[in-house]
Amino acid sequence: MAALRIVITGEPVLHRRAAEVVEIDDEVRTLVADMVETMQAAPGVGLAAPQVGVDARVFVFDYTDSDDVQWRGVAINPELLVSPPPVGEPDVDLDAEGCLSVPCERFALSRSDRALLRATNLEGEHFEIDAHGWLARIFQHEFDHLEGVLYVDRLQHPHSKAAAKAIRKRSWGSPGQSWMPGEDDLEG
Repeated sequence: MAALRIVITGEPVLHRRAAEVVEIDDEVRTLVADMVETMQAAPGVGLAAPQVGVDARVFVFDYTDSDDVQWRGVAINPELLVSPPPVGEPDVDLDAEGCLSVPCERFALSRSDRALLRATNLEGEHFEIDAHGWLARIFQHEFDHLEGVLYVDRLQHPHSKAAAKAIRKRSWGSPGQSWMPGEDDLEG
């Protein structure tokens, strides 16, 4: 296992639909193990293959909910069904979301409170998780990555304007930019 570099917004793989995984082989298992290590080093609660520059419909997640239930796993070739998102403005505190491909930035985004994840695990078994709250948000965020959508693409004004300004200020938005968890200081 090895931590991988995380690509930053502007990298083409982040902005297109990821390719289906045809076979769960040693290459996919190594990718998943490396993604888990990268997610933990970042630290994050989810990570999609396009975020490490890989064109594959795979994401990993690791989240402990308010009832101390740990949700940890991998979703290969997932489908996601979501309830309608709430109407109105997102709460700047409760709905603040971040992304490892837009590091060190957080913006408020309304997401559906419920999502049904259907996917395949590393053993090739199909599973479903009926997620609520933050787990549902995590699944929506990571699934969006597989569709070529970053959370900043979904923001409404004035958050969309603030995100665009932050991306310009950091000179992101073009190919070839990445960071290494545990090594690169992005705050400075």
